[in-house]
Amino acid sequence: MRDSRRLRTIIGLLILTSLTLIVLSLKGGGATVRTGAQGAIGPVENAVASVTRPVRDFFTSLGSIGSKDQTIADLRAHNEELQSKLATSEYARNRAKELDDLLKIAGAGDYKVVPAQVVGVGPDQGFAWTVTIDAGSIDGLAVDQDVITGQGLVGRIVRVTKTDATVELLVDSTSTVGARVERSMSIGFLNGTGEATAMSFQLLDPFAQIHVGDRLVSFGVRGGIYVPGLPLGTITDISGKAGQLTRVATVTPFVDVNSLDLVGVIVDPPRTNPRDSLLPPVASASPSATSGSAAGEPSPADSVAPDAASPDVSGNPSPSS
Repeated sequence: MRDSRRLRTIIGLLILTSLTLIVLSLKGGGATVRTGAQGAIGPVENAVASVTRPVRDFFTSLGSIGSKDQTIADLRAHNEELQSKLATSEYARNRAKELDDLLKIAGAGDYKVVPAQVVGVGPDQGFAWTVTIDAGSIDGLAVDQDVITGQGLVGRIVRVTKTDATVELLVDSTSTVGARVERSMSIGFLNGTGEATAMSFQLLDPFAQIHVGDRLVSFGVRGGIYVPGLPLGTITDISGKAGQLTRVATVTPFVDVNSLDLVGVIVDPPRTNPRDSLLPPVASASPSATSGSAAGEPSPADSVAPDAASPDVSGNPSPSS
């Protein structure tokens, strides 16, 4: 109560002083009176301002909160836009590389291809490993045509509609393709196992020389499904010994079927067998890699059988499309 009474007294004095100044000003008191009044009231104004300034600043800051939130929202939106552009640019670069690799292998092998996009993945028509592509009969596609990427063989078409097609992947357990060992003419059959990273290769000649690191390509025969010269995979393990009918090699395919995107369908096979020309270049072995091999283990280059001692199948005609 005492503070309230004191405050009312101060306010009353201020009002009375103000009225007095107004009257004196009207009577021509002039600048002298105003100057004296300002000198008297100035300390009071400063005191009141020191009390009210924090309150005023608080409410001013409340008014600016909305603009700060908007700025943060704008910055976040700009950051998301930049990240989206970066992801798009990365996807565009990957797509350009896929197309470039596909054109290179098609040109080098003299294959006429129709590019297509993988639009679906999943089992179909009794096959566990299939993909759906967005090209069909109106694009010249037909059953048993080969599907490739820039890395090698993907599989073959098993169903075609007007606008799309189903592709059985090379790794499906029902898939079999004739294969030939790089540089040697040892041939056999590469079979899918139902696993994305492992296939099995069995030679027709159980005494033929093969070693870990040997690479395989497809070979074409009259009436066959697969065209010749397509890269298939690399031998990573061998079970059994030479001469045993149970000798089987494990092969890792060149194509990663878990990341298929842009593919090409071979609608016209090559006129001549490209042989091993489509295989990726082999990196030169470093001295450390050579010294690190097991004692007595022959290198892949030494394991190749001489051409003169191997049957020549280069003259096999290409299959019709």
